[in-house]
Amino acid sequence: MPAEVADKSSGPPSVPPASSASPASHIRLTSHAGGHGAIPIHWGAATPAERGPVVGTTTKRSHRNVIGTHSGSYSVYRALAVASGALSAKHKADLTNTSPTDVIGPYPQWSEPGRIAALDPWGATVADVFANELAAGYDIRPTIAVTQAHVILPEVIEALHSGRLKADGKYLTAGGAAVVTKVAVEPVWYLPEVARRFGCSETDLRRVLFEETGGMYPELVTRSDLEVFLPPIGGLTAYIFGKPRDLANPEIELTARVHDECNGSDVFGSDICTCRPYLTHAIEECIQGAQRGGVGLVAYFRKEGRALGEVTKFLVYNARKRQVGGDTADQYFARTECVAGVQDMRFQELMPDVLSWLGIRKIHRLVSMSNMKYDAITRAGIEVVERVNIPEGLIPADAQVEMDAKMAAGYFTPGAVPDAEELKKAKGRGLDA
Repeated sequence: MPAEVADKSSGPPSVPPASSASPASHIRLTSHAGGHGAIPIHWGAATPAERGPVVGTTTKRSHRNVIGTHSGSYSVYRALAVASGALSAKHKADLTNTSPTDVIGPYPQWSEPGRIAALDPWGATVADVFANELAAGYDIRPTIAVTQAHVILPEVIEALHSGRLKADGKYLTAGGAAVVTKVAVEPVWYLPEVARRFGCSETDLRRVLFEETGGMYPELVTRSDLEVFLPPIGGLTAYIFGKPRDLANPEIELTARVHDECNGSDVFGSDICTCRPYLTHAIEECIQGAQRGGVGLVAYFRKEGRALGEVTKFLVYNARKRQVGGDTADQYFARTECVAGVQDMRFQELMPDVLSWLGIRKIHRLVSMSNMKYDAITRAGIEVVERVNIPEGLIPADAQVEMDAKMAAGYFTPGAVPDAEELKKAKGRGLDA
């Protein structure tokens, strides 16, 4: 059938050729120094003028002073939009009226040596602190955004109806909506400090990052002068219950949870783990803390499946359910290690940076049983007064295997630690149950 009379009602929409996205006929490499005008970054400087902006743009490559580009893993979607002709490669963000709804910092931690290495402390205020550079034509983009929102969860509404929570119209509405300040953060890594925290040389870190991303970022091994990396990973979202400035006041009670993403439980309610119950319990505790005159914080990190990913996580679920003897706590970590080669890749070394960015030096009530998180927070110089575990009544039956295994492995529990015989008692459902 001739192309001009082909049935246009079926098949995917036509996509303009990639050449329409850019007039350049050659590939512009960034693996070597070139051009002039890049502003140096002096990480840890006390003022934005001394520190310099993070410029990860592709619109004028001579201005780039980092490895990688903005938007983390979403940069691939941006590439698709450019390739399809839906987005101009030369587009610059109009930052009018995008300023934060609440002022965060600056705090002393922003310039304390070794305190922050995984985000840009000035990332929320680039339109103000780098106004001169923006006016001079530099494409500087925020890596942090601060807004306000209402969070509505069935568990919070149930707590309101049962009387565990009381509406006050300020932190919790009569309809069960929690009033929060919401912060989105894209990762910005200062490689020398990241290497120090993981106990390796910067050279080795750069080489392994280059190799394990399939050579995606040649600058990691060719541009030692570039010390800041925008990794292609998800960032985090912080939910603040109460006044954000109170987070930095150690005299004001802070209830906090650092939560690692679990899509299956957090969103879809899977009962094989305690992730959603722990998250919603923490939110309830944060609301109560704010109502007592304190402040609450939930920091939500995109580290799906212990940073192993959902595919690996679901493979482990299958292995646990099919193993001889069924799903038992004594084999809980072993099954993950058999599939992934490691029990956990969340490595909390970079996690406390957002706490330091918020000015936190003391957490009065940490809603977590994770020893990895507790150790990372306290190593960062942040005091933890009390640890709050999940109430036993919130643990789904199929998640008891996980809870027993974690307690036996040293996770925090106010009760008895299961012994070897106890670990064999709890059994998870089979695949056909």
